[in-house]
Amino acid sequence: MTLRSSQAEEFFGSARQIVRIELTRVRGSSPREAGTEMFVSADRLFGTIGGGQLEHIVITKARTMLAEGTLEAHLDLPLGPEIGQCCGGRVELTLRRMRRTDRDDALYRLRSYEEALPHVYIMGAGHVGRAIADLLQHAPVHCVLVDMRKEELAQSTARVDMRLRAIPEVEIFNAPEGSAFIVLTHDHGLDFLLTSAALELGHAAYVGMIGSATKRAKLRSWCLSHCDGLSIDQLTCPIGASGSRDKRPEIIAAFVAAEVLAALTAGDKAAGGREETALLQAAQ
Repeated sequence: MTLRSSQAEEFFGSARQIVRIELTRVRGSSPREAGTEMFVSADRLFGTIGGGQLEHIVITKARTMLAEGTLEAHLDLPLGPEIGQCCGGRVELTLRRMRRTDRDDALYRLRSYEEALPHVYIMGAGHVGRAIADLLQHAPVHCVLVDMRKEELAQSTARVDMRLRAIPEVEIFNAPEGSAFIVLTHDHGLDFLLTSAALELGHAAYVGMIGSATKRAKLRSWCLSHCDGLSIDQLTCPIGASGSRDKRPEIIAAFVAAEVLAALTAGDKAAGGREETALLQAAQ
């Protein structure tokens, strides 16, 4: 069971009565999309429908339902001056007391969502790799931190999938289609091997390698001579260099995480992201 599933199971198991809130219809601008859900007990919350005054009103309504024993309610709320919110759209919501089968269904949706999360492989558990893992543990991805060195992996406190591998390129060959790869090992030669392997897949959503313009040029020459002229046009190198000259690991990590998440949510993937529920986001 993952951290997200554990959080959800703990929430559903700890509250005797819970109201499920679902955005059933959205017109115009809204903080979240139709299908978004959250859960309210007498003293806890799980998920979000976007925060602000809208969420405050709905939480109050859900807790009133719990106190009065109401089973179901429907709300139609304008997101404008009437409620002190400025989105300008309008939303309809359904609030319903949950049965045991409803809780089981919610957990099933969460697990299904987790299984479909894009994989992000951080190839190297040095200072920057660990800093990236610290950030991506909170993102809607399955983050995998890979290294040949047990002592480096042991220094990571991120709640991600950590894998000690003598042959780390095996992780690349076995990665799901659409995965992202961030290459920053302790060895330039290994960086070249792993980066070329990720590029050769042909289906990676993102391939990035730590380094410089000079290192990129050397990789290009290496691919020409060792990889049958493999193109590196889809490679991001250096990584995390678009926003700052600051080379502290935490700063680099922030920009790299932004690059990866932008790549994973671009185009058709963004449409899929709009369908996720607040139940799933809140567990991150």
